[in-house]
Amino acid sequence: MSQGRFIWYELGTKDLDAATRFYTAVVGWKTKNAGQPDMRYEVLNPPSTPDGMGIGGMMQYPPQMAANAPQWNGYVSVDDVDAFAARVTKHGGAICQPPTDIPNVGRFAFVNDPQGASFYLFKPNGATQAPPPPDITPGYVGWRKLVTSDWKAAFTFYSELFGWAKGGAVEMGAVHGTYQLFSSGEGQMSGMMNNGAVGGGPPMWRYYFSVPSVAAAAERVKAEGGTIVTPPHEVPGGGWISTGTDPQGGSFAVTGPK
Repeated sequence: MSQGRFIWYELGTKDLDAATRFYTAVVGWKTKNAGQPDMRYEVLNPPSTPDGMGIGGMMQYPPQMAANAPQWNGYVSVDDVDAFAARVTKHGGAICQPPTDIPNVGRFAFVNDPQGASFYLFKPNGATQAPPPPDITPGYVGWRKLVTSDWKAAFTFYSELFGWAKGGAVEMGAVHGTYQLFSSGEGQMSGMMNNGAVGGGPPMWRYYFSVPSVAAAAERVKAEGGTIVTPPHEVPGGGWISTGTDPQGGSFAVTGPK
């Protein structure tokens, strides 16, 4: 198992049918019901891979969570969920849902970092799966970014928790400051930065879904009732990105060629 690596991505939403229509049209995912006895859970499969090679899932909030905004969360692999949950609190984070077993799936805990960004600790059951294809493959998650109130403190937390290592850095100007790159488990690259914009929202992880054309995906977002927050633009390294929200307000991004 790849310790400290993001291995699953999950959307909690108010309208699962609408979310399924939107993301299958925008990203190209195929969906398959997981067959959970007490809830509906749709597994997301990239367009070019077999149905068993899911990269994430979507579920509808239960009635008691209906007021919550839709949100994508990532699952980070660990070898002992209980031990890592204890380390989260030791290093200043918080436990939102204590370690819990999912029958025939694995064990998880839902936690916040010290600045309030949420993620899951996860140990799957069964044998280790084969490594996924490159992140740039359409339908996979091509990038992960933490937007936070104090990236230096956040990096200290994650490096102490998972052993993540700094990469290069890009200066983003007076508002956002430094965009720090880092590797999280077997070289999986990601970045973090401060959200210096007024009204920029709480600390959160944003996940970038790989698509064959960012410009075409942005048009699909609008056609399917979503909103483009940041129009397609080039980033250092030659790739393109665009950020947006789905029709229920869930934040996401796409990445790939123009």
